[in-house]
Amino acid sequence: MTMTDPIADYLTRVRNSVQAGKDRCDVPASRVKLELSKILQETGFIRTFKVIEEGPQPTIRLYLRYASDGEPAIHGLERVSRPGRRVYAAVKELPQVRGGIGVAVVSTSHGLMTDTTARYWASVASSAD
Repeated sequence: MTMTDPIADYLTRVRNSVQAGKDRCDVPASRVKLELSKILQETGFIRTFKVIEEGPQPTIRLYLRYASDGEPAIHGLERVSRPGRRVYAAVKELPQVRGGIGVAVVSTSHGLMTDTTARYWASVASSAD
């Protein structure tokens, strides 16, 4: 059976694992999910991840991050643009997630990146003009 929204499935698996207090989470691998995992690791929401090449399809194993008191690093995951309702925004319209302490992951013509990185590249591009 084909999945209509693999990114929503990825986010749901991570959300459920965090809510259950699991140390790790396994998701089917794809290039977009691998890039999303890199962003989550770079921003400190997960400890690390690795690709497991067992079976017919590779799997990404995410190692979730928790504080010493057991508080998860991930407090909320939300898919804004989805197959049934696409949301497009200019760089100036990108949201400030949790007052700037959160991260919005955006898809651009240069690949997936955080909202902060997208704003930086937009300022560099506009200053080059």
